[in-house]
Amino acid sequence: MTVTGIVLAAGGSTRLGRPKQLLEYRGSPMLDAVLRVARGCDFDRVVVALGGAAAEVEAAVDLTGVRVVHNPDFGSGCASTIARALDAADPRAEGVVLMLGDQPGVEPATVAALVRAARPDVGAVCRYRDGRGHPLWFGREIFADLRTLHGDKGVWRLLESGRIPVVEVPIEAEVPLDVDTWEDYRALRARDPG
Repeated sequence: MTVTGIVLAAGGSTRLGRPKQLLEYRGSPMLDAVLRVARGCDFDRVVVALGGAAAEVEAAVDLTGVRVVHNPDFGSGCASTIARALDAADPRAEGVVLMLGDQPGVEPATVAALVRAARPDVGAVCRYRDGRGHPLWFGREIFADLRTLHGDKGVWRLLESGRIPVVEVPIEAEVPLDVDTWEDYRALRARDPG
């Protein structure tokens, strides 16, 4: 199956007050860690979507082998970033895996399990021991639905709407932390001091 991995890293980090993509994690910027995971997955193409602090991120993060797209409208929410990233997906892709640029604890094995359960006509979500979470799969037949979303929670509203079939993929782990606040970052460092 042809799959594009999309790393969503366009946020403006308003709650942190500085670019969270560049927070230190295991000796390098956090987005570097996420992109290493994405490169370790069996994706045919990796796309990273940037917006807030794009110039700083491009100067500090290793973007080798990754297609970079810019979303100047990043302040309107994640949905606009997804739409821009879809434009850069492999045209043969049977689906995309959405990964968060502020969630470095996702394992390639989790992505592999998600892709194994995927089909072009479904959405898929990871069912961790403590709840549902990213990464997410959206098959090609759902791309049009993705392009109609608005705001930050659009993908979750789509998954919960009943409009598309959704597969839950059991993952024997806790939901990996994503970083939106300084408390989140301290929790991430406490869980994985690296």
